[in-house]
Amino acid sequence: YKAKVRQLSFNLKDPKNPDLRRSVADGLISPKVLLDLKPEELGSDERRNENAAIREAATAEAVRGQKQQASTDAFKCGKCGQRKCTYYQLQTRSADEPMTTFVTCVNCDNRWKF
Repeated sequence: YKAKVRQLSFNLKDPKNPDLRRSVADGLISPKVLLDLKPEELGSDERRNENAAIREAATAEAVRGQKQQASTDAFKCGKCGQRKCTYYQLQTRSADEPMTTFVTCVNCDNRWKF
């Protein structure tokens, strides 16, 4: 309860958030609804836009950090015999061991590693 009281107090006293105060004072938001609002819904429009921008940047960063795959014809699929494959390498064992190569056939989606 303390956390919710602090959250409501902060958002209602925030000078950058007059819309929330006005809505509560005018009765557009009832006390029961006010208690059920999520933290993002309590914030000002400016803050919501900033949060959306932060969320988009984090999503873009997460996509950029995913495994990079390369296309090659160096591997032959044992299932369909095609040479259209993508692969990536990871160090799955100790540092003195070679990297593990994960290969995926583009044609039949067969996967193997070596």
